[in-house]
Amino acid sequence: MATSTAPSSPSAAQADVKRLRRVATTSFMGTAMEWYDYFIYGLLAALVFDELFFPSFDPAVGTVLALLSFGIGFIARPVGAILFGHLGDRIGRKKTLIITLLVIGLSTGIIGLLPTFDAIGFAAPIILTTLRFIQGLSLGGEWSGAVLLAVEHAPAKQRAFYGAMPQYGSPVGTLVSSAVVALVTLLPEDQLLAWGWRIPFLLSFVFLAVALYMRLRVEESPVFTDVVQVQQAQQETKAKLPLIEVFRHAGGRVLIVIATVLFASGGFFLMTTYAVSFGTGELGMEPWKLLTATMIGAVLEAIGIYVGAKLGDRWGAWKTVAFGGILALVLVVPIALMLGSGVEVLVIAAVALGIGMLGIPYGPLGTMLSELFSARYRYSGVAVSYNIGGLIGGFVPSIAGAFALAVGSAVVVIPVLLGIIMALCVVGGLIAGRVLSRQQETIAA
Repeated sequence: MATSTAPSSPSAAQADVKRLRRVATTSFMGTAMEWYDYFIYGLLAALVFDELFFPSFDPAVGTVLALLSFGIGFIARPVGAILFGHLGDRIGRKKTLIITLLVIGLSTGIIGLLPTFDAIGFAAPIILTTLRFIQGLSLGGEWSGAVLLAVEHAPAKQRAFYGAMPQYGSPVGTLVSSAVVALVTLLPEDQLLAWGWRIPFLLSFVFLAVALYMRLRVEESPVFTDVVQVQQAQQETKAKLPLIEVFRHAGGRVLIVIATVLFASGGFFLMTTYAVSFGTGELGMEPWKLLTATMIGAVLEAIGIYVGAKLGDRWGAWKTVAFGGILALVLVVPIALMLGSGVEVLVIAAVALGIGMLGIPYGPLGTMLSELFSARYRYSGVAVSYNIGGLIGGFVPSIAGAFALAVGSAVVVIPVLLGIIMALCVVGGLIAGRVLSRQQETIAA
């Protein structure tokens, strides 16, 4: 069994701390790079891809097609979760995470080298969309694997703290991608379209080299190693399809996770994508003001992740997830009032607060998910359930737009949908707590 024991000497304790720091650093760096790559595509798809890759269409149609190519990544995520979840349960967490890192780093960098429509015609958008799909595949396996590597290395009393390291990748990726894109958009338009747009993508090669160096130095998860040793000692064979075991033994837990994690994608995109659209379209605010709000929100989210992780180790992961959901439900009312006021400062504060409050339940979320699934099929269970929730959450801005048209008011959309999403988070956290109360050791093999 993988248990946390006290180090036998000061040198052993120091080595253990260094090992945990390496795991924490590589878990954070990998997911930060993944989210950076993911976000720069979305930003540049909205800014320049219509002219570069879809110029033969009407400008409005070209913009829609560029954004649809971004949406392809959401469809790819559950597929990637199945693929990399299978590999993670079969060949190990470390090897799988090296593959996911290489896949997204190389696919993103290659986008920066891609000829445009003017050079190779319709082959350009086809290759672009294919690379986008590959990006989504990788993201479907990265976050879950990074969480497992951190949680399965961590001592029992610090699992939420170390398990939160991959979550910091989201706000950091948001900040870095926004800053890099903001810098290149300062170029004259002709230079931006000629070569400037390539810089954010080509930087991915640099980030890949650093992240890969760190990830190669990390040891395999001790829990996965124990699983392999137990199977060998008992002459068991590895499950040919771990995903089948997930639905055979933990199908109900998959549903719990899908409901709980919806806030991580649906809530986030509601407070970023849809809120920015609401502010510019309904309130006539300048886009940079709302982008500033999302960047402030990213900082608040990082703070919330830290708070949530610390509370997760003190109270338990599921209790903190439920508490974070309850707190968010309480804040829905003032957020609605600030958005409805139409006062720009209050709108900016509402968007920033709405993003930031998601950090508390997000911090211990990975630890709670890891506890819900057996080590034999944990990677598949966490990856598939989390990314199904992510796929559903990706449609929340579209649902919000349709809802606004149906009720004739965009002001009520955010509080109503955010309230529903956070209520699901609370219910999911509480049900997860009841399930976990029947278990003794929740992480070991």
